Amino acid sequence: QYFLFVLDARFSDIELREEEGIPTEEFLESCYAIVPVLDKLGPTVFAPVKMDFVGNIKKINQKFITNKEEFDTLQKIVLHEVNAGVAQVRNSATEALLWLKRGLKFLKGFLTEVKNGEKNIQTAL
Repeated sequence: QYFLFVLDARFSDIELREEEGIPTEEFLESCYAIVPVLDKLGPTVFAPVKMDFVGNIKKINQKFITNKEEFDTLQKIVLHEVNAGVAQVRNSATEALLWLKRGLKFLKGFLTEVKNGEKNIQTAL
């Protein structure tokens, strides 16, 4: 079974800003573009992953929209939370980013297994 995905926003299209890092808005758009892929992969099997993924995207976005100019890169959000002493607080944007990164790494590993020919979803997971 093969899937064809056309993503409107891709991580590979994000231009890193010298000294400043990863643009928040473009990163979030790329993350949101993956959500329908999770539905295609398996709405039941991937439901918990999708919920976690979307929840973490929303937490980062909530921080971003409080001040889009100040928080225009992920690094600025993390530095702000570290300096404010809230980076390790539950539901912080920093914690959400950590879990989002783990989710992306998990998804990449899964898709790599499928790409390499693994037909059994449980084995690929």
